[in-house]
Amino acid sequence: MSTNYRSVNFKKLLDKLQQESWQLELIISGFAIYGLFAANEPLELKASESVIAGADEFGQFWAILLICCQIFTFNLIIHVLLRGLWIGAIGLRYVSGDINYSTLNYSEKFTSYLKKKVGSFDRYIASLEAYCSIIFAASFLMIFYVIGFFTVTISFVLIIQSFELLTFLPKWAIRTIIITFIIPFFLSSIIVFIDFLGQGFLKKKKWTSTLYFPIYWVFSKLTLSFLYRPLAYNFLDNKLGKRLSFILLPIYIIIVTLASLEYENSNYLSKRNNSSQYQILNEHYNDLSKEEGSFINIASLPSKLIETNYLQLFLLHNKEMEDFIYDRNKKLKPEKDRRGFQSSLTIDFKSGYNDAVGTKDSLNLKKYLETVNEIYTIRIDSNLFKSDFIISTNAKDRMGFETYLNIKNLDEGKHILTITGPTKENKLDSESKTIEKVLVNIPFWYFPENISSSNTQNNRIAADTILTN
Repeated sequence: MSTNYRSVNFKKLLDKLQQESWQLELIISGFAIYGLFAANEPLELKASESVIAGADEFGQFWAILLICCQIFTFNLIIHVLLRGLWIGAIGLRYVSGDINYSTLNYSEKFTSYLKKKVGSFDRYIASLEAYCSIIFAASFLMIFYVIGFFTVTISFVLIIQSFELLTFLPKWAIRTIIITFIIPFFLSSIIVFIDFLGQGFLKKKKWTSTLYFPIYWVFSKLTLSFLYRPLAYNFLDNKLGKRLSFILLPIYIIIVTLASLEYENSNYLSKRNNSSQYQILNEHYNDLSKEEGSFINIASLPSKLIETNYLQLFLLHNKEMEDFIYDRNKKLKPEKDRRGFQSSLTIDFKSGYNDAVGTKDSLNLKKYLETVNEIYTIRIDSNLFKSDFIISTNAKDRMGFETYLNIKNLDEGKHILTITGPTKENKLDSESKTIEKVLVNIPFWYFPENISSSNTQNNRIAADTILTN
């Protein structure tokens, strides 16, 4: 197949393909919608898992993919519906032909009005065809717009973080550099966004285009616009495309707003409340979180009902927790921080995970766990329990710490497990600082199995005695 876009044969080929493109559109839309629906839930779980684990980089990545999937799904569903209507209209035209207004036998007023507003049936089919093709193209264009928005945001964050690495400079100098960079970057972003909403009106005037061109050049690289620039400008030079670009953004905003609406039927009962002595959350119980597909947040117990004289406790590990451990024990902080993205192809022979007991890394690991037991306090009701955490993973392969508490002396009934530890307090007038506070309250019910079994057996003996008598 010739790729010379100026040749006559290539233009004829394109004319033929655009006439038959609706078949490919339907095939692609059908498979894509099925795949997007299947991918939506795993992406939501990945994004939630990353947020809970404190992996902000992964969280942003999965959030971008999730937003792209949702936009793409919405556009493709609209496209399939309109394309189905278009196919139905063509089938009806084969049976009934064009609209015969004289057969309807309406009054002259309604006939003239319908001829003006409805017009020919062929015009209706042509309009559906145009809308279907433009919406299909716009589906991909919107994805690129979302990716461009996030690439600008990520670039902004990475540049600021690179400034913070200039540790040889005093803090006031680093802050001055960051502020000097932030203000022009933020203003330029607003200018680019205004030009985007105005469909390029800053490019039309000579004096505005001269001032705007350097900003446009920089942001065209940051937004990866070279991938979709021909599609965007071909979309905007069409009257229908311009009209659709004005409609799509408000539609997305309305859909997001409607999707965020929740009906509250109580002033006191809410699913958004934290776990406390008055309310439980399924994410704090292994058996319930496994059933609902949710993720453990901070800590978890095996179940709401504890029938054994010991209590298993799992404390989730995250990046912020390790920072608190380094604050408590400065000697544990390594010279090279290996947290972050790591290739699985890289083998670190200096890693201490397989070292024998008594080596330096094993001693550091022991001190690491001792520090964990120091900074996190466990209470059941008002009674203090000494923890002996060791490294473990839960059923969903989440890294954390596990310990077992002796609860044989607890009374039967409801109890509250409370974990206290360090957390960050963010203030507007100063930098965030570490404070001690209650991290989580997890209620549970303690009914020992041996007592329950003996009671059940006594009840059966009593019932048999009554029946015998």
